[in-house]
Amino acid sequence: MSAAAAEQILVLPEVKQRSWATAAIVLIDVVALELALFLGCIVRYYLHSIFPISLSRAQYQGLALGVLTLPLAYYWMGLYPGYGMGAVQRIRGRVYATFSIFVVLLTWNYAFQDHQWSRGVLLLTMFFALILAPALESPLRKTLIAHGILGVPMVVLGGGSTGAMVVKTLKKESDLGLVPVGILDDNPAKWGTEIHGVPVVGPLSAAEAFAGRAKIALVALPGISRAHLSELVQGLSFANIIIVPDLFGIQSLWITSRDLGGVLGLEVKKNLLVTGNRFLKRLLDYAISIPAFIVSLPLLLAAAVWIKRVSPGPVLFRQEREGPDGKRISMLKLRTMHCDSDRLLVEYLDSHPEEKINWLRFFKLKKDPRILPAIGVFLRRYSLDELPQLWNVLRGDMSLVGPRPFPYYHLNQFPASFRYLRASVMPGITGLWQVTARSDGDLTVQEVEDTYYIRNWSPWLDIYILLRTVQTVISAKGAY
Repeated sequence: MSAAAAEQILVLPEVKQRSWATAAIVLIDVVALELALFLGCIVRYYLHSIFPISLSRAQYQGLALGVLTLPLAYYWMGLYPGYGMGAVQRIRGRVYATFSIFVVLLTWNYAFQDHQWSRGVLLLTMFFALILAPALESPLRKTLIAHGILGVPMVVLGGGSTGAMVVKTLKKESDLGLVPVGILDDNPAKWGTEIHGVPVVGPLSAAEAFAGRAKIALVALPGISRAHLSELVQGLSFANIIIVPDLFGIQSLWITSRDLGGVLGLEVKKNLLVTGNRFLKRLLDYAISIPAFIVSLPLLLAAAVWIKRVSPGPVLFRQEREGPDGKRISMLKLRTMHCDSDRLLVEYLDSHPEEKINWLRFFKLKKDPRILPAIGVFLRRYSLDELPQLWNVLRGDMSLVGPRPFPYYHLNQFPASFRYLRASVMPGITGLWQVTARSDGDLTVQEVEDTYYIRNWSPWLDIYILLRTVQTVISAKGAY
């Protein structure tokens, strides 16, 4: 290893890892849980006229102590500090821990408290805890990681395309808390350069110089021989070593390692092929779509009146899209465009040839001449034009979450293999690329994100996307 490379190691960026960082996350959870109990008591108190109840200070104090057992369950689920856990996995961990603790509290109430605690307060507290705890913890976690206060330093072995992809992903998914601080590669031409802002500081043999600086070594050398890989891993003095295998193109969530008599096996669970999971997904669709459709009826009526005043013609826009197994479905939307939109689009692209590139890349226009003034812009900005698709969900044509059912001119731009993969699942009102990129996602982003969703589906991923959809719609980021 050269002296220059060794000198670079001395000036590598550090993760501060303040001792109070994890304590801050625990504290914000405690605040969220006590606030959940407070709100549970208030809501239960206002239901007193329907279901009479007497809430004493002793009851409140007992429950206040009871909910403090939840952080212990979060710790047991690996949420503190939660390095390497994605948002979907953290949601699953929180739900499992919360349900488990409240079952224990309800059992304790029956067995030892002689029913002194209010079951209504307990259930309401559980409901608010599921919402408030992640809502307060997530932004705090992101802030601490962004300022280098929370996170675990990691050295990446391999500066090729795989290593670059890993570094880019970890930078993008910063809430994982895995912070690459240096890259090692045996190609001298890469020493002194940077990959996505992370310095390449020397050869693989310099890994030991990082043993006191980084907690994790990530081996991103898919082309390395088995014997060399075994020798490399055995020689690393890191408590945690992550090996990125050459398994690109398969799912990455819900994979379990199996010891097959000394042989390492990876069990891949294709969740959407399990009948029970399909039933659970459909149950989630109905549980959310029925009340959402009822609540949306006054808004749909008001929008219909406004559309009629602005542009004569039908209120609803119907278009044939591709559904599951390639069958055609009639997708509903509130009409946000002029009735002669096709003519307007052709005329606009002819007079603005520079916009043709954007149209062929995104199939969206930031200044679209087809959009109805005021009402069209408003409905599209907040995705309210999609509300009639709740009827498609109830009718069984679509799901709440899934690959977006594109128009055929859009769909035909994708390769046949991807179209086949999309047709294997129910199309959705919202999806992964809508909450990550929205209208700024081009064809490549759409294919990558939809592929990830289909291969890694779980109820937790659907819940995560639905929560992100609410956030994305309210912020109106990337909408046009």
